Parts: sequence; structure tokens; C-alpha cells
Amino acid sequence: MSPQAGDPPGIARRIDSSYGDLSRQEQRVADFILDHLDDLAVYSATELAQLSGTSKATVSRLFRRLGFTDAAEVREHARTLRRQGVPLGPTPSRSGLQSALADHLHQEQVNAAKMVAGLSDGRLEQVTQLLARAREVLVVGQRSSYPLALHLRQQLAQSRDRVRLAPQPGQSLSEDLVGLGSRDVAVLFGFRRRTSSFSGQLEAIAAREVPCVLIADSSARRYADRVAHWLECPVDSTSAWDSYAAAMSLANLVAAGVLSRHVTSGRARVASINKIYSEVGELETLP
Repeated sequence: MSPQAGDPPGIARRIDSSYGDLSRQEQRVADFILDHLDDLAVYSATELAQLSGTSKATVSRLFRRLGFTDAAEVREHARTLRRQGVPLGPTPSRSGLQSALADHLHQEQVNAAKMVAGLSDGRLEQVTQLLARAREVLVVGQRSSYPLALHLRQQLAQSRDRVRLAPQPGQSLSEDLVGLGSRDVAVLFGFRRRTSSFSGQLEAIAAREVPCVLIADSSARRYADRVAHWLECPVDSTSAWDSYAAAMSLANLVAAGVLSRHVTSGRARVASINKIYSEVGELETLP
């Protein structure tokens, strides 16, 4: 099976579609690959053969069946997928659960430290000031960025009015850009595996002279010069999935910074919201 032009499928999909046609030995290699996808970027053909209990010739034959030239191309394919944020597969711990947890904690700490270091030039203060003064704030997020946008919108709405989330379920962003101008602010989450319309969204925001704050991982650096402020959040993880812990932490910092600029009115708004919570019984009462 050869790769499709333009957008070749990942190796896992190639294996799935060809599995029934593989020999028993090739299936052993394929099974090992599927169980160790996150390690595929570092394994040589010889190592794959040894670890799967087959031969190097079997590994090479499997790669050709899947549309790859050799092991080097497979490794580069795996690296490319991981850079794009594609979840490759579970990463089995070689040293037990406690080691895996320690590795996870260390990576989360590294991500948080990098995120905070990127704020040391005063850009957080500039962003919170911009959001505090804006007539209206539009928080935008799609795909994996949507929960982050939803969380920030909820936090900002505690301390100021006129905070909207876009796009609404089943809608496009265009409807939400109508009426925005230079007195408003758009906060755009753009973590990797963005939609193909992402660049066009930035252009549409800029065309309306709306200041934009871009929050994303390093893959969005190429857009940094097109926005008013760029806040970078690493999403590196020891698992198959990207981690958004640093991004959630940044949302907390941004919302807290906005509240600190409107302490009196913000506290009054929070009190009013809590009063309504009580009136309609939306929240449980803790003992």
C-alpha cells in the first residue's frame, strides 16, 4: 500500500487496513509497532526485529508493504506525526507505574516553567490590561482549543461583562466577528492540529482592526507577528496525548490579572453572580 498524495495516512491506519494481508511474522512486527507507537521514532529496523522476535528482513518487508522505503523513513514519519500532535499510542512504562508518574510530573513541571518564563518580559501585564479595558472580549477556540476557550471565557465572565465564546456549537466564526472593532479584543487559542481555516480567521480579525491575543504551542510561532500579543504554552507529554495543564494555568493567570485591575467592580460582579446561583439553586451547598 502506497501513501496517498497530499495527506498520507498514519502508520497505524496503514497497518489496520493491511493487517489481514500480512504474514504471521509481519503481524508480529505490526503488533509490536501498534503497542509502541510513541517509541517508533527511535527504533531501528534491527531493534524492531529483536524486540518483536522476528528478522530484519521481515521488518523491511513490512515497511515496504505499508508504503515506506526503509526504517529511516518510518522514523521521520513518526517524528512528523508527533510534532503535529497526532496521538500515536500508549507509552508503556519500562520501570513501573511510579516511574511513569514521576516522568509525567516532571514533564508537567517543565511545561509550566517554560510557560511562566515566557511571561517574564511583561507581556502578561500587557494582555490583562488590554482585556480589562476592552469594550468586548471574544474568546475563540476550535477542536482541542475549544475547552480552553470555554474555561477562559467562564473565568473572565466572573470579573467583567461582555465576554463571548466563539464559535458556538454548529456555527462558524464569521457570525461572531460582525460588529467587532478596535475597541474590542479577540483571544484566539490555536493549539496544534488547527483547522485549515485558522490563518483565514487571523486575517479576518486583523482586517477589522481587532487586537488579537494568540495562545498556542510553539507550532503557532509563525503567526506571532500577526497578532498584538503571543503567549506560548508547551503541550509536551510523556503519553500519547498533548497536555494542556500549562494552558489551563495560563488561563487562570490571565483571568486573575483582569480581576485585579477591576477589584471593586469585579468583586461586586462575583457577589451578584453568587447571589443568582443561590436564588436558582445551581450549586450544591458544602457543609
